[in-house]
Amino acid sequence: MTDQFDVIEAGAKGRRRWVGILVLVGLLAIPVVSLVTSREPEPVEPPAPTPTTRDPIASLSRVTSAPNVLHAKARVKGGEEIIEVVFPHGLRAEVRYPAEMQLDALGSRPFVGMWIRGEEFPVYRALVAPYAGDVEVTRGAKKPLRSFTPDVTLWPRPPGGGLVGQVMLFAYGPWRMAMYDRPAGLRFEARMALATKLKGAVTKDGYLVLKASGPIRLAAPGDGRRRDPVGPQLLFGGGSGDMLTIVPTPGCALPEVPDAMGARGRPTESVCMGDFMVAASGAEWFVKAAVSKIRIKVK
Repeated sequence: MTDQFDVIEAGAKGRRRWVGILVLVGLLAIPVVSLVTSREPEPVEPPAPTPTTRDPIASLSRVTSAPNVLHAKARVKGGEEIIEVVFPHGLRAEVRYPAEMQLDALGSRPFVGMWIRGEEFPVYRALVAPYAGDVEVTRGAKKPLRSFTPDVTLWPRPPGGGLVGQVMLFAYGPWRMAMYDRPAGLRFEARMALATKLKGAVTKDGYLVLKASGPIRLAAPGDGRRRDPVGPQLLFGGGSGDMLTIVPTPGCALPEVPDAMGARGRPTESVCMGDFMVAASGAEWFVKAAVSKIRIKVK
């Protein structure tokens, strides 16, 4: 008579045999599945958009990243070049320089300081042209924190900005001008005044001329703040390369190098040329040529 435990043992062996077969079939099926799936076509990536050139826009509804500089067309005379410039307060002048300096290729940007009334005392801020245009302020963000007008918006404080606060971005034709605030920020009324009372017009040759009214006062030629020249001026070049600044300064006697120039950590010199201060930084030959060979004539 067969023991019941023998029947249970026999049944267990049968189940183990079927389990072993199923495992073997599973192992054989894995490479087959892999082979089939490997033959499936991979998804096709959409083609990258073709780069396009930037067209001037009337508002800040789109973000662009074209260089925010003007390359004036130079006239060649002997070994020199001549360009006509217009400063942010409307003064026209002719700049003559050694051709190897290539100021036309460096391009120019406007700068001017301003005082804003409405606080306990007038507050100073600078209006600058970011070299990289919109993207230098927006950092790729698509929407501003606030839109004061279609052409004036508010953007977050730049990462690692130190004492810099939020940034107001102004659009004047193809030009982008930025006002970097302090962390405490201006009052809403002061920002609205900037958005509505600070006007800009672009000349036929592409220069930006600025005017202000109400509580906004633009710095005049010769104005300074803590010995830093903050009146209307044109900056040529920038970044890590050669840089030149021309500052209308009536009765210029003891030129002070603008803070933006002195903070670059490169050789810097300045000189008075009549009613203009010229400051340069960069390669030694560029600086020497700037302070000794540039000539400026009011038109």
